[in-house]
Amino acid sequence: MTPRRLASKRSTGTQVVRRHKPDYQILLFMGLLMLLGLVVMYAIGPQRANVLNNVYGTDYYGSTYFFVKQTISLFLALVTFAIAASLPYTFLQKHAGKLVVAGLGACALLVLFGNLLHVDAIAQCSLGACRWFSLGPLGSIQPAEFLKFGLLIFTAGFLGTRAQQGLINDIKQTLIPLGVLTATSLLFIIVIQKDMGTGITLVSMLAAMIVVAGLRLRTGLLITGIMLVVGVGLILMAPHRIDRVTTFFSGDNTSDNSANGYQIDHAKMAIGTGGLTGVGIGNSVEATGYLPEAINDSVFAIMGETFGFVGLIAILALFTALLLRLLRVSDHLVDIRLKVLVAGVFGWLGSHVILNVGAMIGIFPLTGITLPLLSFGGTSMVFIAAALGLAFQLSRYTVFGSKLRSNEYEDSQRRRGVGRSRNAGRRRFA
Repeated sequence: MTPRRLASKRSTGTQVVRRHKPDYQILLFMGLLMLLGLVVMYAIGPQRANVLNNVYGTDYYGSTYFFVKQTISLFLALVTFAIAASLPYTFLQKHAGKLVVAGLGACALLVLFGNLLHVDAIAQCSLGACRWFSLGPLGSIQPAEFLKFGLLIFTAGFLGTRAQQGLINDIKQTLIPLGVLTATSLLFIIVIQKDMGTGITLVSMLAAMIVVAGLRLRTGLLITGIMLVVGVGLILMAPHRIDRVTTFFSGDNTSDNSANGYQIDHAKMAIGTGGLTGVGIGNSVEATGYLPEAINDSVFAIMGETFGFVGLIAILALFTALLLRLLRVSDHLVDIRLKVLVAGVFGWLGSHVILNVGAMIGIFPLTGITLPLLSFGGTSMVFIAAALGLAFQLSRYTVFGSKLRSNEYEDSQRRRGVGRSRNAGRRRFA
């Protein structure tokens, strides 16, 4: 591209950025968290396998069963990260609508095979909720996570375009269409699949995106109030959610023996037993069957028992560092569509961390969501890795200064701190 053509694009407002090295700290922090989760699976996997074998009277679960499964999930997550980091964002944006339709269609099929036809070979149901497609010996996949990924890409393009048009606060052209799409998604996730935790993370992701897109404070407060009323209604319509909230407000004074109270009590015991430096890898007592979902939702408490307060601080520091990198990338992108997308990744990851950790230490009710990149399970890890891969790709198109006041990018020669290895070619997102 000649300087004259570049100047012409700048004069017409089309924004062009020199492609440069990505933010490798995103990959570093993600990889460290994944490896830490793999170590924990290796340590407590045999204990979990022994518990399940005793419960079901079988020897199906070997001592390395969960470690091998987690290793496979980690490998798939890294592959997905690489694909998302290399596949042009414009290609994904072009097909974003198809991704959302596919996600909603998958949720509809889950309703058909799980709730209506009760085909156990296709739909995997547990505790009255059908949230997974069964893949036989390969495990299962949760369509809600795929839907969340599709909504991330579609909403970024939708809100970014509306922001460029100055219509981000327009009720008819922006807020109502987004509200209908959100309500449809929550109907499948919260009402039908009975997954309040995933629904909250979806709303958190969309909230981060629309705030960055430029939503007015007054409008944001009004929407927040509506969502709170809807949230209370969704809690009241489900007895198990009422039980969780009641258990939460009972605090340490609860005397019931419900599963929720039992899990919270033993999570606190695990963290307290860990003390300052923990009991050491392989020495967890709560993982032997006392703490429910020790390798899934409660893995943070097991890590507290294993690594102690110091270990938990280190884990939270890694999450904080990763979230701060995402904020930095979003802040240093000029194209509003890209800023909104990375903000959505931040909201997605951050809400998972806050809700999971908060539940384990007793400041939030149990929501049943995983601790990203650490809990056992492939679907959540794969799609969060895909979202981080998108952020990693877009970090190639940041500029040195943040919160630019004009539509023009800084010249690459002024960005010496980040410009040592720029490629000669330029790429634009249209």
